[in-house]
Amino acid sequence: MQPNLLKKYNEEVAPELKKTLSISNVHQVPQVQKVVLNSGFGNVDDRKQAAEDVVNDMSIITGQRPVLTKAKNSISNFKLRAGDTIGARVTLRGKIMWEFLDRLLNAAMPTIRDFRGVPTKSFDGNGNYTLGVSDQTIFPEIELDKVKRTIGFDITIVTSATTDEAAKELLTGLGMPFRKPGGAS
Repeated sequence: MQPNLLKKYNEEVAPELKKTLSISNVHQVPQVQKVVLNSGFGNVDDRKQAAEDVVNDMSIITGQRPVLTKAKNSISNFKLRAGDTIGARVTLRGKIMWEFLDRLLNAAMPTIRDFRGVPTKSFDGNGNYTLGVSDQTIFPEIELDKVKRTIGFDITIVTSATTDEAAKELLTGLGMPFRKPGGAS
């Protein structure tokens, strides 16, 4: 069974993008390729416990176990040694990616307090969009009474679009709530 957001993309968004971007080849229509979540917990006293908390919460949110990231260089001012665990990341593709995007757009973002939309300045110039989430409790899967520490992470949506405008059209069609022009950025 297809995820709801994938069905919406295939039936509504892709034909509309083909028209608005005046694309003749169906394979050139922008699509979401992958979603990458990255969380760094940096300098904490108990790195092992922090890593465990981040891995548990990201596993619950994404349905996929994250990979721990290690420091490549030693930095004495930060009391960081090469090989120390400093974060976690997970890459989502296929059905899991579409289900995560559906939950992000339709369940998590509406629960953010005083939410006025996501900024339009977070495109990287190649059609990819990065969004920062400061608290994992916006996701309905996280039980508030079991949260030990707040975890922030970056969500990067990698698209096949070659321009930021095409990627914005794609994400708008999928339901990404961008801020209106003239609002606070």
